[in-house]
Amino acid sequence: MKEIAVLGSTGSIGTQTMDVIRLHSDLFHASVIAAHKSIDKLREQAAEFHPHAIVITDEEAGKKFLEIYDGDADVLIGEAALSEVVKRDDVDLVLVAVVGITGLLPTLEAIRAGKELALANKETLVAGGALVLEEAKKHHTLIRPVDSEHSAIFQSMIGQDQKGIHKILLTASGGPFRGRTREELAQVTVADAMKHPTWNMGMKVTLDSATMFNKGLEVIEAHWLFGVDYQDIEVIVQPQSLIHSMVEYVDGSVKAHLGVADMRIPIQFALSYPHRWESPATQVDFTQMTSLEFLDPDLDAFRCLTLALEAGRAGGTLPCVMNAANEVAVAAFLADACRLTDIDATVEQVMEQVGSEPVESLEQLEEIDARSRALASDILTRG
Repeated sequence: MKEIAVLGSTGSIGTQTMDVIRLHSDLFHASVIAAHKSIDKLREQAAEFHPHAIVITDEEAGKKFLEIYDGDADVLIGEAALSEVVKRDDVDLVLVAVVGITGLLPTLEAIRAGKELALANKETLVAGGALVLEEAKKHHTLIRPVDSEHSAIFQSMIGQDQKGIHKILLTASGGPFRGRTREELAQVTVADAMKHPTWNMGMKVTLDSATMFNKGLEVIEAHWLFGVDYQDIEVIVQPQSLIHSMVEYVDGSVKAHLGVADMRIPIQFALSYPHRWESPATQVDFTQMTSLEFLDPDLDAFRCLTLALEAGRAGGTLPCVMNAANEVAVAAFLADACRLTDIDATVEQVMEQVGSEPVESLEQLEEIDARSRALASDILTRG
C-alpha cells in the first residue's frame, strides 16, 4: 500500500487524483489531504478516505473546519503545515497540486525528506526550477510530471537515449480564444474564458490556457524537467487535444503520446510509475477521429506566451517575476477588475521594472515574488 499526500486535494487535479485512489484503493491510500478554504469538500473527502492528517492553509477556514470535523485525523492549520506533513513517516509519495508559488517550499521539503514526488504545480519549476533540480539531483529524486503535456514527453522518452533528442514538440489546444484578434481579446469576459474546448480544469489554469500563458509556463517546466534547451522546445497548437505532446529524435523519428483529454491518465501514471493499470478514463475511439490539425501559435495576439518564452530564455529570477505578476493580474481579471489584455500588459511592465538576477536562495525568490506582486497590484490599481 502506497501512502499518498495530496496537496490541493479539493481542486481540479486533487479531486481527479482522489478518483484514481478510489479506483485503486487496494494499492493507494490518501494519508494526507490538504486544501486552502474548501472545508466542506475536505470534510467529505476525510469521511470517505480516512486520512491520517488534514491541512487547511487558510487560518479562518481552518478554525471553521475544527468546528465541523468529528474525525480522528491530525488537523494542521496554516500554509507552513504543507511543508511539515510532506515529511511524515506515513507518507511515501507527495503529489503537489496546490496553485501558485505556494507549492515551491513543500516540493523542496518533500525532496529533502526522500519522498517520491509527483508535480502538478507549474509555478514551482517556473519560479524555482534551479533550486528544485539542485535538490532533486542531490537526493536522486525523479520528478514525475502530472501535466498532460509533460507526462506525454516523459512517457515518450522512456527507454530512449536522451542524447538522441532533436526537439520537444509541446502541444497546445489554443484555448477558447484560438483565432481571436487582440482587439477581440480585449472584449472577452470571465465566463467566456472559462469555456475551455477540451479540458476540465480549475479557474486559474483555465484562464492561463485562455491567454496561452500556461504554455509558456510549460516550456519553462520542460526545460527544467528534461534538460532541453529552449531553442529545442517548440509550441504547436493541436486543437483536438488528442496528441498531448511529441518528442522528435535526431534520426527523424517522432514519438507522440495520444489519449483522451482526461487528466486522470497522467495523474495515475505519476502515481503508478513504472506500471500501467486500469484507468477511470475512457478509451480513444479512432473511428470517430475526423482530423488532426497542427497550427502555429499567434504570438502577436497571445502576448503572455511571448513574455513567458522571453522570461524562460533570460533565466535567473525573471520567470519568478513574470509568474508573480501573472497571478496578480489573473486574480484581477477573475474579479472583473481588468481586461484580459491587461494581464500581459501588467506582466510586461513588471518584468521590465523588476528585471532579473541570478537565483541564489528560496528567501531571495520569496522577496522577489512579493515585490513583483506589489508592483503588479499598483499597476492594475492605477489602470
